[in-house]
Amino acid sequence: MATTNDLSTLNGLFKETYADKMERLIPEGTKLLNKIPFIAKDRQPGNNYHQPVVLGLEHGVTFADSGEGAFNLNSPVAGQIKDATVRGYQLVLRSVLSYSAASRATGSGPRSFEDATKFLVGNMLSSVAKKLEIELLYGQMGYATVASIATNTITVTTAEWAPGIWAGAEQMPIEIRTSAGVLRGSCIVQSVDLAARTITVDSAPASVVSTDVIWHAGAYLKEFAGLHKIFSNTGSLFGIDASVYNLWKANSFAPGAPSLLSFSIIQQAIAKGVEKGLDNDVMVLINPGHWDDLLTEQAAFRMYDSSYSSSMIENGGKSIKFFGQNGAIEITPSIYVKEGYAFVISLEDFCRVGSTDVTFKRPGQGDNFFRDMEDSAGYELRCYTDQALFCAKPGKQVLISNLKTV
Repeated sequence: MATTNDLSTLNGLFKETYADKMERLIPEGTKLLNKIPFIAKDRQPGNNYHQPVVLGLEHGVTFADSGEGAFNLNSPVAGQIKDATVRGYQLVLRSVLSYSAASRATGSGPRSFEDATKFLVGNMLSSVAKKLEIELLYGQMGYATVASIATNTITVTTAEWAPGIWAGAEQMPIEIRTSAGVLRGSCIVQSVDLAARTITVDSAPASVVSTDVIWHAGAYLKEFAGLHKIFSNTGSLFGIDASVYNLWKANSFAPGAPSLLSFSIIQQAIAKGVEKGLDNDVMVLINPGHWDDLLTEQAAFRMYDSSYSSSMIENGGKSIKFFGQNGAIEITPSIYVKEGYAFVISLEDFCRVGSTDVTFKRPGQGDNFFRDMEDSAGYELRCYTDQALFCAKPGKQVLISNLKTV
C-alpha cells in the first residue's frame, strides 16, 4: 500500500532506513575520522571538554649516604598538572530533496525511499567526512600554499600538495590569504589538474603572490586545530603554553636535504617521541607518493637481509607494519596528507570531542530530519557536527617534514 507523502513520512522513513547504517556509510578513506574515537557528550560537562594532563614530575627528593642519621628532608617540589580545555567547532552541510523526488521516494515504503535517496545521503556523508578529514589534518593551517600564479591558474607548492584535498573540488568556494591571514579575496574552483598540481579559478584575487595560503571559504579562524597545527605548536594550545612545558610541545624531524621517505627517517623521527615518553604503538600517516618507495625498501630488506623475520615486518595492500623501539609502527597512506610531510601519531592520545558527531539530526528537533524550504519546491536535509580534535600528550607525537616524492 502506498504511503502518504508528507514530512512525517519522510522523517520516519529516513530514521528506519539510515539510523543503524550511518557509521557504515562513512568512507573508509577517511583514516583519522574512522580511527580517532568521538567522546560522548555525557563525559563533557558544560561547553568545554576538560582533561587534566601531567606536564612535570615530582622533584622533592632527598639524597643521603648510608652514614647519615636523622637527616633533613628537602622541600617538596610538586609535579605540574594542568587542566587542558577544548570545545567543538560547528560544521553544517545543506542539501535538497525536491518534492517530486520525495513523492516518488515515499510511494512504496523503505526500499523505494532508500533507492531514491541513497546517493544523496551517501554523497552528503562523503562530503562532510572529507571536510572533517582535511580539518583533522590541517585545521587552522589552510589547504595549500601558492607557489605561483598565471592569470587564473594557481600552482601549489609541491610540499603542500595533497591530491585528496583537490579531487572533486570543482565549484568549491575558496579564499586566498597572506601567510599572516590578511584576506586577498575569494573565488570559485573551476578545474583541477592533479598531475600539474594546479587549480584554475573563475577570477583570481588581485595581488596573489607565492607563500599566500589557500583556505576553504569561510574556514579561517572557524576550524579546530588539526594534526599539523598541534604537531607544530610552540605556544598556547588547549589553554596550556608549550613554551613553558616541554611535554606539551610535539616533536619535529626533518632530513638535512629534501628526501624520499624511508624506514630510517621514520625510526629517527620516532626516537624524538621516545625521548618524551613514547612507548606504545603508532600510526605513521603518509602521502601515497611515498608508498612505493617504502614497499621497495621493505622488499629489499626481505630479500637480502638474512635477519628478516615476518614478526618484524609485515605488509599488505593498505599498510606496512614493523616494530621499533616504541612498539608496533603501522605505515598508512592517505590521499589527504601533503607530499612534504608525514605524521607519527600515537592514536591512544587522541579523541574527538564536542556536542555531537556527524548526524542528520538538527539540535532540538528530535527525529525531524527534513524541513520545508521556504522559497523552493523541496525539502532541505542538513548534515551537522560540533566537534574538535584533542591530544592529551603532544610530546609523544612527531611531524616529519622536508620530504619529496619521485
